[in-house]
Amino acid sequence: MKPLRNSPTVATLAVIVGVFLAQQAAGVVTAPGSLFALSPPLLARPWTLVTSVYAHAGLSHLLANAAGLALAGVVLERRTTPLRFHAFFVSTGALAGVSQVSITSLVGPLVPGMVSHVSVLGASGAVFALFGYLLAANRLTDTVIGGFELAPRVQLALAGLVAAAITLVTANPGVALIAHFTGLLLGFLAGRVHLLRPTNSSQLSEAANY
Repeated sequence: MKPLRNSPTVATLAVIVGVFLAQQAAGVVTAPGSLFALSPPLLARPWTLVTSVYAHAGLSHLLANAAGLALAGVVLERRTTPLRFHAFFVSTGALAGVSQVSITSLVGPLVPGMVSHVSVLGASGAVFALFGYLLAANRLTDTVIGGFELAPRVQLALAGLVAAAITLVTANPGVALIAHFTGLLLGFLAGRVHLLRPTNSSQLSEAANY
């Protein structure tokens, strides 16, 4: 594990706590989360594409995502650089949020118990992406998939099925299932191409090889 001062996982946890404290301060004069949650129209408050990834609806929401981030982050950060880690986290989290808001606003909840409102906040989409990456970017997965020489379309279909299965198995009432599915799928796809692997010698000194 990287020293705490250099750990992108620790830095991300610190940002999440800082944003949560800012949410509580803002809640004194405005509705909690209203400055931080992503909702349509998406570009009306463009900063929420980022803040919604780090903001949370409550302490239990924060603690659950922080635990997942700590578990996946400390493993993945050994295989990439801090810059790539942070960029992956915020981009997958934002895309997961956009998919949740966009699809829900168009068709409503897809299954009973799924979040039905069109605003979203929380790091779970990004955390699911971290786990998806770890599941896809390991030697066992490379060996299994490589051994069958599966076509890219077949790999994509399998990734979608696995992401859907894991999303449903881990679902709880009120969670953003579309965001979770999107995060997992993005993580799987990124993991299959080893997107976060360092590409030159200077980066290799910052992270461990696969």
